Amino acid sequence: MARIKGLVWAVRAVPGQGIMPLDAEDVQRILQSPGEEGYEAASGENGWCWLHFDTVHSSARTHVGRLPGMPEDVGTMLAETDYGIALEAADDTVWGALPAFDDALAEEDREICAWRFAMRQNILITTRRTPIPVLGSAYRSLQTQGVPRNPAGVIDRVLRDFTGTVRRQLAQLDDELDRAEDVLLAIVHGSDLGHLGGIVGKVRRRSTELRRVVMPIDRVLRDEDLELPEWAEDDLRDRAERQIHAALDDLIALQDRARSLQDELASSQAEETNRRLCIVSIVTTLMLPATLVTGFFGMNTGGMFLASGGLGTIFAGGLCVAAMAVTFIFMKMARLF
Repeated sequence: MARIKGLVWAVRAVPGQGIMPLDAEDVQRILQSPGEEGYEAASGENGWCWLHFDTVHSSARTHVGRLPGMPEDVGTMLAETDYGIALEAADDTVWGALPAFDDALAEEDREICAWRFAMRQNILITTRRTPIPVLGSAYRSLQTQGVPRNPAGVIDRVLRDFTGTVRRQLAQLDDELDRAEDVLLAIVHGSDLGHLGGIVGKVRRRSTELRRVVMPIDRVLRDEDLELPEWAEDDLRDRAERQIHAALDDLIALQDRARSLQDELASSQAEETNRRLCIVSIVTTLMLPATLVTGFFGMNTGGMFLASGGLGTIFAGGLCVAAMAVTFIFMKMARLF
């Protein structure tokens, strides 16, 4: 297999028996034989084959772009490098591009990328440009959890792992909303609410990213015009669709909760702002009469009242306090605060 650039693994999978590696001759037969002769010869009577390519190599894109016995669109799709989500079927062939997370160490740091596949009942060909953990997990599951009866079971396992990762991220985001909500409910006057806005914004941003990925998968699986072969119907149309739809429901619920919490946070911030403005307005109003008194006594004119004598300053200060007291009583009676 070293002679085939970009080939990550090539195995024959037989339900009830496990997997075994394909040698280079079998892989060449699959890639070069006309029609389905190579697929049938390599897969055997009851098994199926899985070829996985890293399409960073141009030679790998050449191999998958000229698959024998496959519709022309399949090879083109497998060799593409742009991100996209699709699922199509024609005759006995199913192909498409599905999302996955990259191999970042922290789950919240994982970026979303795409991998592509084409399959028939006896062959599965997958491609990717960056390492995708769920494909490696699906490969290992063939040894630990058994071989599904056809390649559609592998796609179901990959989607199950993907939705599991989405739900774990949703659980983490939900926990962050719990903490923000606890702080918001226990809030006291004068508390800084800015950091809560950052938490809610982070949750809404990440949930929106996830929704933009999950919704197209749900849409293509529920497409009434998509006619899957009978052997793939149970795995893709039933199990995978239920998993994706359940994840989408959780995602929508989280977004609704984050939106409600953000509205409540905005209301609390507006209330705190109004309270502070009210305090400023009261202080400004109380100081207005005193400002008038001090302004009057500060005039540089002749014959100023109380300009002579030692008690003028005390009298003027008392007048300021009296004016503030009268203003305070008037505001209380008028219920201005």
